[in-house]
Amino acid sequence: MRRSLLRPLALGALALLLTGCAAPAPSPSSSSGAVTGSLTIYAAASLKGSFDEIDEAFTAQHPGVAISPVYDGSSTLATQIAEGAPADVFASADESTMAKVSKFALDPAVFASNTLVIAVPAGNPKKVSTLADLADVVTVLCAPEVPCGAASAKLLTAADVTVDAASLEQNVTAVLTKVAAGEADAGLVYATDVVGRSDVASVVPEGADEVVNRYPIAALKDAANPDAAAAFVAFVRSEAGRKILAAHGFGAP
Repeated sequence: MRRSLLRPLALGALALLLTGCAAPAPSPSSSSGAVTGSLTIYAAASLKGSFDEIDEAFTAQHPGVAISPVYDGSSTLATQIAEGAPADVFASADESTMAKVSKFALDPAVFASNTLVIAVPAGNPKKVSTLADLADVVTVLCAPEVPCGAASAKLLTAADVTVDAASLEQNVTAVLTKVAAGEADAGLVYATDVVGRSDVASVVPEGADEVVNRYPIAALKDAANPDAAAAFVAFVRSEAGRKILAAHGFGAP
């Protein structure tokens, strides 16, 4: 009887031992969180300076990743994503544009905020100081369908100012380029766009703090490199990412 009781116990112990020996050890890549491969980032034009720096910091941690950034107006990028553009990550300048591609995005999260300023050529030759002044000088604005244009319209409406824009641009970079070149006397751009620029000056208009753009980021469901996409989103939202964003003038989420 004793022998019949010991046999199952011995077999069980042997099976447990064999199971433990057969368990695979974690691979170095899974334990270190390393990611590799190409990564395509679609990001709002206003993010270029900060994301160029974030890209460098991210690839310093993950040297096996090659990042290809694409910067443009958020609505343009959203349209391209909806049409099947091969993006891994999308960072938009406002939540409403991200919502347009919600079925393609994985758990969008706000990572930064921004407000508008009046950009003028260096020296402010037309002495622009208020939103009302924009109605009397050559002013360029973002088109209403892009986030900076929607924010500009909201700011001007709140101030009861009507501006007959000389042109409506598809992204904020184009607005700033025309102002810096002296092709326009003024334009509404994000506060981050004028940080570190010597060829333009800026005026913070009344009510700017009440029109805040919140920037969401998301990995895309059809990302060709989902692991790298998730790691990049996590880096942007990390303390290191936020430090870079703050240095470029972005506010907290």
